[in-house]
Amino acid sequence: MLNRLLDGFEGKLTSSKYAKLAKCSSDTALRDIRDLLERGLLSQNEGGGPEHEPPDRGRRLSGGAGRGG
Repeated sequence: MLNRLLDGFEGKLTSSKYAKLAKCSSDTALRDIRDLLERGLLSQNEGGGPEHEPPDRGRRLSGGAGRGG
């Protein structure tokens, strides 16, 4: 799943988007996202909403080129 996210994913990752990509239930998606957050592989956006993005490691999945995330 992480490879799919790193390979050209654009925009914010929500649990519903994750569920569609992973072909799983929304409950499973939420559990997976929480696990990835705990492991430090995703970071939650400021504001505490349901959207998530990977930590800034030189390549961001959210935002487009020149938009600043």
